[in-house]
Amino acid sequence: MKAERTQKKQFILAVSGVKNSGKTTLITKILPFLKAKGLNVAVIKHDGHDFEADVPETDSWKFAKAGADSTLIFSKTKYMMIHYDTVLSEEEFIASFPSADIILLEGFKYSKYSKIELIRKGNSAKSVCDSKKLLGIVTDFKKEELKEQKILETEKWEKQIKIFDLNQAGSLAEWIYQLWEEIQKR
Repeated sequence: MKAERTQKKQFILAVSGVKNSGKTTLITKILPFLKAKGLNVAVIKHDGHDFEADVPETDSWKFAKAGADSTLIFSKTKYMMIHYDTVLSEEEFIASFPSADIILLEGFKYSKYSKIELIRKGNSAKSVCDSKKLLGIVTDFKKEELKEQKILETEKWEKQIKIFDLNQAGSLAEWIYQLWEEIQKR
């Protein structure tokens, strides 16, 4: 697969929330909707546990253990490149996906990017994201409960931040698609 080198108007959106709020699950639910719209979607995830990139005893694992600074394995349908080096910046990771229409960042709650946040009963007491970058909330709370429990503390929340039902991934994906379309018109 040859990556397109055209300058696309990408939409970068962080899917944020506290630990175990359901970020991965939500992303896996909205991806099929976005793909059905014909979009090229990339996902970037930070792993705070220093993941194992190669399966032990595979050839690429053996190359890395023998001292390779980078490895790349490929087939007819995919490839995986691993660099054993200092971590790049968010911008450099994003630049790795020039053909993506939408790039979803899992986590990144303190980043400069627009975001949606998961707030769930028994998991999140209130928003942990900067409201200036927050576009939407995905929740299993009813709107009244969000107000009563002061999870949403300002008028801005009610007027400018969309609230989505946790179990309605299709409507969230449609909204994300509409945001992407708006960027394409600029």
